[in-house]
Amino acid sequence: MIHRLKTHSTTRSAHRLLGAVALTMGVALSLSLFSAQAAERTLTVYTYESFTAEWGPGPIIKAGFEEQCGDCTVEFVALDSSAGIINRVQLEGDNTRADIVLGLDTNLMAIAQDTGLLAESGVDTSKLSLPIDWTSKTFVPFDYGYFAFVYDTEALATPPTSFEELINAPDDVKIIIQDPRTSTPGLGLMLWLKSVYGDDAAAKWKALQPRILTVTKGWSEAYFSLFLNGEAPMVLSYSTSPGYHMEIDETERYQAAAFDEGHYLQVEVAAILKRSPNQELAQDFLNYLVSHDAQSALPLTNVMFPVIDLGDELPESFNRLITPASTLSFSPEEVRDNRKQWVDEWLDASTQ
Repeated sequence: MIHRLKTHSTTRSAHRLLGAVALTMGVALSLSLFSAQAAERTLTVYTYESFTAEWGPGPIIKAGFEEQCGDCTVEFVALDSSAGIINRVQLEGDNTRADIVLGLDTNLMAIAQDTGLLAESGVDTSKLSLPIDWTSKTFVPFDYGYFAFVYDTEALATPPTSFEELINAPDDVKIIIQDPRTSTPGLGLMLWLKSVYGDDAAAKWKALQPRILTVTKGWSEAYFSLFLNGEAPMVLSYSTSPGYHMEIDETERYQAAAFDEGHYLQVEVAAILKRSPNQELAQDFLNYLVSHDAQSALPLTNVMFPVIDLGDELPESFNRLITPASTLSFSPEEVRDNRKQWVDEWLDASTQ
């Protein structure tokens, strides 16, 4: 009897133990599934540093989209440049944790497309307002602007109105530019000069050398650290840059010089990674990026033109910016096929 009681007691204990183990495993499995689901609702976006800065558009767009999606988190990974974004995803390949790349431009599109890592966006771009026709099914444009030389009106009353005038300007007229190998505006200037002069671009680069005070790695150093501190009267930037100064700083001191040859266009784009487990969420984000709420934040945070018509909500200062005499651009494929040769041409001219 005692033996039977002991056996029965032992059996009940074993059943209880097995039940506890099963419950624990169930809870662990549920937590694991919950964690996996939570991870799937985290959208990782590779972009450039100024986009994610506290004064940039990133925080506003993150807050707006998270409110819309309800149970997702946008995680921005800030890299040093647009070129850095594509280099990072190329290096990581199928192991990249990025769902979206944001901040490439038309000059890098063909290079990015050739990686084979990007998916079609599924976003209708037919109603967007751009200076050029948009046909890409992979890349979604979210803002645009024109490269220009911004000048300090207190240091330079009459700016040059063409590359020829800049080349032949007095000795005290110096410009700060950026390196085309590391900077989007630097690449833009190289393409701008090439689009104007074609085969004569190398000679024009050499002629321009006496005007160049220095070449910086990136835009921020050139603009904030040097130009705004009075190191030179002109800096390579965007035609939209004065809009920020007029609207936020309430000064018309800094203006863009309108060049007779026209200005080179930059369109910034975003795209979805094929390997992203969050394809639908990523598409929702790109749709939000071109929505009225997101677009209205861009003019005074990213200091670029929106890709939709904001009507009266476009900052008033943007109506006082220069209007390019013509829009200059190369196709993404032309840039891909000639970029190395054109950079070498720039280097040869810069070192002689």
